[in-house]
Amino acid sequence: MSYMEARVLDRELKKGSAELLILSLVEVRPRHGYEISKLIESRSDGVLKFNVASLYPLLYRLEKRGWIQGRWVEKAGQRRRRYYKLTREGRKVLAAQRSGWEEFVAAINRITGAERA
Repeated sequence: MSYMEARVLDRELKKGSAELLILSLVEVRPRHGYEISKLIESRSDGVLKFNVASLYPLLYRLEKRGWIQGRWVEKAGQRRRRYYKLTREGRKVLAAQRSGWEEFVAAINRITGAERA
């Protein structure tokens, strides 16, 4: 695999996991887009990053599907932010995506031998 092919594979893996990452981060409590972006970056040790140009359209799409619900919150001295929380339908989708991801990772580990390392 060439360097460019590896970068394309890496980009596609990140794109394919974006919904799972966002749904997971709003599972416990509502979060705004900037917080979601920073959590993805910090929890992945900088491996995964979402810029606002790609994150907000994804948030809107998830909200349109009914998987998350957003509401504007204004706090004194701060700018208005839209907080997103997981909906009942979103919990079902998250459970299915999480299960599928675990199966995928287990399969990759079996193939690459990562389980024996």
